Amino acid sequence: MILASHQPYFLPYLPYWQLIHAADRFLIGDDYAYMVGGWIPRNRIRVQGRPQYLRVEVSDRSCHRLICDTFLAPGRREDKLRTLEMAYHKAPFFADAFPVAERILRCEEPNLAVFLEYSIREVAAYLGITTPIGRTSDLPGNRLLKRENRIYDFCRRIGADTYVNAIGGRALYRGDAFARQGIRLQFLQTAYPSYPQGGGPFLRDLSVLDAMMCCSRERLHALLDDYTLIDG
Repeated sequence: MILASHQPYFLPYLPYWQLIHAADRFLIGDDYAYMVGGWIPRNRIRVQGRPQYLRVEVSDRSCHRLICDTFLAPGRREDKLRTLEMAYHKAPFFADAFPVAERILRCEEPNLAVFLEYSIREVAAYLGITTPIGRTSDLPGNRLLKRENRIYDFCRRIGADTYVNAIGGRALYRGDAFARQGIRLQFLQTAYPSYPQGGGPFLRDLSVLDAMMCCSRERLHALLDDYTLIDG
């Protein structure tokens, strides 16, 4: 069994969804520390050919608080929907993708982790990803472990023999250390495929919403498969 996990991000870029798609089971890392200034509450969309942040407001942000203990602040979600509509109303698949954004931004869940899990499940369903999704907080005692020991514990409890990590983890984890635990470590290297964005130079690393607005379901499926797994 292939396992992957990652902290929840707000409408993250395509490689995040490739990671979920590559796994037999995916865990949302909801009981990790909230990263102030990171991607948990925000991402970027394309507005008039330029990247612009789209974010949800967080109350009392702190790196000393877990994501699952963090809450959303009241925000003007309708303004965000209007921004999306103005930016993408001419996109070829706006009518298909915009309702997903509406459901997410109109969700009234106050807990940040629960809200982000809802958004991840909504987008995964749209993309046709069928990987079962769980939460690291569902594994009692795991949060008391550190770094890769948390991952070893995930794998043992779930029965996974392979762990796939985002490519950024190559600086953190060693394949030989995982092998001593009986676990194969792999990293997902995306091809960063381009797709039509309506003119101008291609902007990569945007929120998945950009691809959803611009691409058919068939094209999205092809983008999800455009990666390579590299042994650690």
